[in-house]
Amino acid sequence: MKNIYITDLDHTFLRNDLSISDYTKSIWNAKYRDSILGIATARTYMKTAQFLMGVHVNTPMILLDGALIATMDKKIIDTKLISKDISDMIIDEGWKFGIYPFVLSLEDRDNLVENFLHDKILNKYQIQVLDRYSKADNLKEVNGIRAMEENFKIVYMGEEELLRELAEHFENIFGDELKYILAPEAYVGCYFLTILHPLADKAQGIKSVSEYHGFDLEKLTVFGDNFNDIGMFELAKTSVAMANAQAEVKDLADIVLQHTNDEDGVAKYLEGLDG
Repeated sequence: MKNIYITDLDHTFLRNDLSISDYTKSIWNAKYRDSILGIATARTYMKTAQFLMGVHVNTPMILLDGALIATMDKKIIDTKLISKDISDMIIDEGWKFGIYPFVLSLEDRDNLVENFLHDKILNKYQIQVLDRYSKADNLKEVNGIRAMEENFKIVYMGEEELLRELAEHFENIFGDELKYILAPEAYVGCYFLTILHPLADKAQGIKSVSEYHGFDLEKLTVFGDNFNDIGMFELAKTSVAMANAQAEVKDLADIVLQHTNDEDGVAKYLEGLDG
């Protein structure tokens, strides 16, 4: 039975400039024939495919924190979506706190077309995030944001105190009808609050992929750095935290690397297995 390696992208497999070094590509791709290689990320299909140019992946990707599972050739394996009615309620409740979210939605299921919706009213952190995207990433600015029929996740960005208050507000209203992830956002120095379908999770995504692909979870090694990786850390036989991971994530890991994402930590770990 083949070993399985599934890695997070941001601050794990990607460097902080959003690149993947030739060294990491070489080490990772060398595992392609005798291992199952996968990705579990908060990113959309479109951005993930851009980042993985020249990187081999041979199992469905877990995308948007588990709200979407799809192959590199755009075959959708599974989705965990939030309805328009619930999403619009979330937007309305959030505006009571003076903040609009990003809404990541599915526009065209047959061709796997995603939308990244945002309002014209943006805070400074949202502006910085959008500066890292382009119109080619299906950004859509609207005046008075509304959700689409099928929504992967809703993401708020701001100061930790505000988002903790907002998360508590949503939990009081929606309870366990939704999943809430509050975590630091390292690129722009704030926090983000992600709201998902209750079954949208990297660990649940890995279980779905294992059923689709038929691999043995006892052979699974995962790599991560942030709170949305905790579920897959608890699921995997071997969990590996980056040197730059959040302290709580390191505490749960089987292995804490000496190297950061900027130091090709994943590749150095994989290379060490062959040493």
